[in-house]
Amino acid sequence: MRSTLTISIPEKVRKQLDVVSKSEGVSRSDIVREAIRDYLFIRQFRALRNKMVAKASRPLT
Repeated sequence: MRSTLTISIPEKVRKQLDVVSKSEGVSRSDIVREAIRDYLFIRQFRALRNKMVAKASRPLT
């Protein structure tokens, strides 16, 4: 299932996005989708890492 999300970005960023889109032959939507997936993955990874570091830092009993 897909849904539409409308965002606002600065004109300079949109122009950069257009250049990359054209040079790579992919749509702006594809680039933004990939960027969001990457962001969410990194966020999840950092949360897991922080949880594991906290556990590893506990003294052994």
